[in-house]
Amino acid sequence: MSAHTESDVLVIGSGIAGLAAALAAAREGADVTVATKATRPEGSASWWAQGGIAVARDDPEQFKRDVLAASDGTADPDAVDVLVENANDAVEDVLLETLDVAFDEAQGDFDFGREAAHSADRILHVDASTGKHVHVPFLNYLDDHDGVRIRDDTAALELIRHEGRAHGAVLESDGEFAPHFAGSVVLATGGIGDLYPRSTNPAGSTGDGIAMAALAGAEVTDMEYVQFHPTVCVANDSPFLVSEAVRGEGAVLRNGEGERFMPDYHEDAELAPRDVVARAVQTERDATGEVLLDVRPLDFAGAFPDLVEKCEDHGVDWETGIPVVPAEHFCCGGIDVDDRGRTSLDRLYAVGECSRTGVHGANRLASTSLLEGLVWGLRAGADAAGTDAEVVEAPELLERDPELPDRFAAEKFRRLRRVMDEYVGLERDPEDLGRAMAVLRRLKGEVDAYTRTRTSRSLYELRSASVTALLIARQAAANDESVGCHHLAESPSTDAESDAPEPRADD
Repeated sequence: MSAHTESDVLVIGSGIAGLAAALAAAREGADVTVATKATRPEGSASWWAQGGIAVARDDPEQFKRDVLAASDGTADPDAVDVLVENANDAVEDVLLETLDVAFDEAQGDFDFGREAAHSADRILHVDASTGKHVHVPFLNYLDDHDGVRIRDDTAALELIRHEGRAHGAVLESDGEFAPHFAGSVVLATGGIGDLYPRSTNPAGSTGDGIAMAALAGAEVTDMEYVQFHPTVCVANDSPFLVSEAVRGEGAVLRNGEGERFMPDYHEDAELAPRDVVARAVQTERDATGEVLLDVRPLDFAGAFPDLVEKCEDHGVDWETGIPVVPAEHFCCGGIDVDDRGRTSLDRLYAVGECSRTGVHGANRLASTSLLEGLVWGLRAGADAAGTDAEVVEAPELLERDPELPDRFAAEKFRRLRRVMDEYVGLERDPEDLGRAMAVLRRLKGEVDAYTRTRTSRSLYELRSASVTALLIARQAAANDESVGCHHLAESPSTDAESDAPEPRADD
């Protein structure tokens, strides 16, 4: 390994949560390093966020009720209080006063939108491309901040842990790896999209933070709650998300026979919670061959010019309906944290999608992910400051054996995704979860054997994915309550842990 580096706070990840943590720590006088796998700016999930960022406006209690209702009553009320009570101030401080984000306006005020399961218009947005209009100025602002250094294209391979405390991480950049020691570490590594064949996440969403934290001994909970977005266009095998804001403006879902079907599934129809809509879309696709999002009831071109451009780029005639399918979107569980983002491992924090704050419970309310990342990022960053780095013994990563074939990781990922898609997707069967765990245990064992003597980013990403996938399957098998994103096809059986055959011989 190369010579080590140091900073007061190490933030791993550069989405809104990581950047908020870096900003807050720097405001406290800390020397901050942000290490991110992403290459700017598209590598971060925050850049891809479409709908917007919800705020409490003048009724935090109503906002709280909506969050709890969307979670099917499973969200932590205390965590939701933290979210809704800090929402307005966090957005005002960072997005409006610091970054001067130009949210859409109408008639002299913000053009607050509404999305599924919201009972009021409360979502700030910039067309259907809110993420990039927040993320890019945030990166630019921190680039000019004396207390923050951003290291692009830099992956964290493993946490440095000593005597029950996090002391930094081993970082890899351009094939070279070295320890980076820090007084505190903030994980902000985003989601798990690479575990599924269809996802709205950017490439490289391999659950790195969740896996590193779990391997270091931190508590990880609620991993069975994987949210699928109901309206992802897959024309020409190049998926793109069609924001829930489109349904909020009046678009309706029709099956292959031209019938509007959502009123048959839920009283709120197209604006039902995401888990309900996603399962309904899949059911109707299975029954009738396709589902189209009918945007004729609204001024689609006027309200969503960015989505019109995407449709045209993908050869989709939106005037006749946008073909949609459910796709993995957001992990509601993750590294268990408190109201300051503190994990069960001393001086280790987690924020954003890789964390489990308790806000989302079994199902996330639309347009709360950016807000959660902002609120917990600010709180965690401020708390993480004030501790000096200490140089301790770092994990020994070896390069004894020859490099693996170029297709090695890709082939293992194909196997992992097939198992997750077939057995740990929108609907789960307890026996199938047992089959998934059997396959994933074997896969993790194979990957572990390789990481003992080889070090590369692709191999460690594969390790992260296999660890995270196994956590999802295990926690899904352990939960016999069908709720929110964890939907069981039938009553649980007693042999969910049995080692069953792999799903297909060609895996």
